[in-house]
Formats: sequence, structure tokens, C-alpha cells
Amino acid sequence: MRAALLAATATVVLLAPAPVTVASAAPASTAPATQAAPATQAAPATQAAPATQAAPATRAAPATRAASAAPVAAAATETAAVRCPRVPAPAVSRPPRPTPPPDVPEQRTVGGAGLATSGLVVPAGVGAPPAITATSWLVADLDTGQVLGGCGPHEYGTPASVQKLLLAATMMPRLDPKQMVTVTAADMNIEPGSSAVGLVEGGRYTIETIWLGLLLNSGNEAANALARLGGGSDGAAGGVRAMNEQAHRLGALQTHAVTPSGLDGKGQFTSAYDLALIARACFAQPTFRRYALTDQATIPAQPAQRTKGFQIQNENQLIYRFPGALGGKTGFTDLARHTYVGAAERDGRRLVATLLGAEPAPMRGWEQGAALLDWGFSVPRDAAVGRLVEPGELTATPSALPSALAAPGAPRPAAASGPHPGSGWLWLVTAVSAAAVLVLLGGLLWRRRQLP
Repeated sequence: MRAALLAATATVVLLAPAPVTVASAAPASTAPATQAAPATQAAPATQAAPATQAAPATRAAPATRAASAAPVAAAATETAAVRCPRVPAPAVSRPPRPTPPPDVPEQRTVGGAGLATSGLVVPAGVGAPPAITATSWLVADLDTGQVLGGCGPHEYGTPASVQKLLLAATMMPRLDPKQMVTVTAADMNIEPGSSAVGLVEGGRYTIETIWLGLLLNSGNEAANALARLGGGSDGAAGGVRAMNEQAHRLGALQTHAVTPSGLDGKGQFTSAYDLALIARACFAQPTFRRYALTDQATIPAQPAQRTKGFQIQNENQLIYRFPGALGGKTGFTDLARHTYVGAAERDGRRLVATLLGAEPAPMRGWEQGAALLDWGFSVPRDAAVGRLVEPGELTATPSALPSALAAPGAPRPAAASGPHPGSGWLWLVTAVSAAAVLVLLGGLLWRRRQLP
């Protein structure tokens, strides 16, 4: 009898479940985003296309088919990139391109695994995007956050003056536009021959005037002044640090500012995707929208410095020549080449186009942006290849990153249906207690049988 009870006790203990570990990745049966689709369906945008045409099979599958799990593996298994439509540009002399930071797979999949490509990604069944000279670009909806298409959207690029948009997204909420401030000698310390609006050391200007000088004429001294004014006790250095903090908050993880103006600095990079996040933050501010559409402004005279007042005009030709234009920002350095961000509204839909590394022939930067916007408005409203993450989404909680990597409509990892990881210990304690009770009962029965 004792042997039988002991055997039963051992069986109960052995059957108690062990602690369960819940994996964050999808089950093995979930297909990664880069897996080839059946021949009758649209293949992912990372699949190689014939060099002579952009076949529908090279475009992104609908967002609802994108897998939300294992983003790192999806990036690592990227197949040959689809060639972006490009128009030949004249050869130019330029400094050597800076070496970008090492790729971080998680950063390349922010907004959707389909965006982790150096080539073209567009929705299945839409018309081909325009052939331009930009090395990378992206088109997105400012309101819904849908990414309509891109070319190397997470490829590193040098920003030039479109970095001033990050300055605006960071400092515009902090600074009172009516405040009168004095320009310092440090503000005037800019690269000789670089763009300047014409502020003078010791001059007194409203912050609004300085913003207009920044956004209309890309004044680098204006950028220095605004970074200093918003940087607290650390001045311009504090302003640049705040810009990088803002970029991280917005989800622009590939953006690192070294200068407030976008003048080239070692380690200064961004991406077409990040620029769309930054532009979205800018266009969410009514003050920025007003400045971006201002066609001219006055820089007031400075009697103490014996300078006269003068007019400046908005250098962004999009606002004059593209119906529904909302504004944006131009940029150029020898290293970055031409960069551009432009937004427009049509039929109640607001889109933004961002581009990096463009040449001015046969189309100038703003014209390439306009061509991308025209293409974007032709894409159906429900078509997308990814999304713009929301401000704070990647930093709000430790679990925010996986959801941000999922494409819109993609299946999210379901909650675990099995026992909680700690419940195995509870089962073990229960089993031991049950075994003790069985032993005790067995002993009592044995004693009763021995009684006369």
C-alpha cells in the first residue's frame, strides 16, 4: 500500500507543469515580411525586379499581409532591392560621401518591415513613381500617417538645410515669437559663403523675424540664434542637444544633428523617413504653417549698426508654382547635394514628400518634390506600405517598439493563451500539497487496518 501511495505521489509531482516562457516573436508558422508570396499574388517590394521594368510583382503586398513579428530577421533576410526609377544627372564634383553609422535592423523597420529596403517600395497595383535624381525619398500622408511609397526610406543621407525643420519642431513651441532679442557674435559664426539672411551682430529683432529669416531665406545665423535662445544655459550646444532629443521622441532614430543649421558636421545624418516624421511635427503647428506660406517679409533696419531694412522672399518655389502647396524647406551643401521637403493639399488630403541627395538637373529639388506629390495624390487613399510612428510611441514604454514596427493593418502578436510564466510554480506547490495529503490519508488507513 505504501509503495502504491509513493508511486502516486511521484506521478502527481512529475505531472506538474514547468514555468512557461512567453516568446515575443511570432510563431514559427508566421511568414516573415520578406518571404516570397505565391505566384498569383503580389510579392513583397524587396523582391528583385527585371532591370527593364518595374513589374507589379516588385511592389509591396497590401499592408494587411505584412508580418508584424521578427522585424530584425525580416531586415536581415532582405532580398535584392527593387531598382528605383531614376533619371540620369550630369556628373558633378563633390566631396567624398561620409561613412554612415552601422545599420541597426530595428531602426530600418520602424514604420513597417516593408520599409527596410534600399530600393523601391510602393503599393501593389499603383502607377510607377516619377524618375528623379534623388538617392532616397518618401511620400506620406500628414494626417493619417500612411506611407504611400519610398525609395530607400531608411537609407542614411546628409540633410543640409532641411535640418532647420528639426530646429523648428524643437524650438518653435519654446520661444515667444513676440520677444525682442539681440544677435550675438557667436550667432554670426557661420561658414563663409553659406546662406545668411542678413542679421547683424548687436541687432535687435523679434523671434518671429528670425524664424522668417530661417524658413524663407535659410539663414544660418538665424539658426544659430534660435538654437542658442532655446538651448537654455548651454546656449547653442544645448539647442542641438534638444534637437536630438526631439528627434528621438518623434521616432526619427536615424537622425543625429551636429549643427542647428544643417551645415555639414561629422556624424550628421538623417533619412527620408525621419524627415517625414519631423515635417509632420512642423506642419502640426499653426505658426509653422503660416511661416511656411509667407511669400515675403521685412528685416528691419538697425540704426545702431547703421544698416537699412530690406525685404526677403520665400525661396521655396513650390508655394508659387504648385496648386495647394503648404510649404516646406530647401537644402543644399556640396556634401549633401540638394535636399527637399515639401507638402501640399488636394481634395482634403495633405501629403508630404521628402528627398535626399538630388541633383538640380534635369529637375530642381522642389520640382522633384512636386513630381512625388503628384504621384502620391494618384495613390488610392487606402493604399500604404507602412506608417509614420506617433511622437513618443517608441519611447513611451518598453513594449512600444514592436507595435511601431508593424505595418498598418498587420496582425499584432496575440496575448499568450497558455498559463502565466509564474503559474508553473503554483502547480508544483499544489501537487506537493496533494501528495502530502495522500501520504497522510494512506498512513491513517494503514493504522486502522492494524487495530484489533
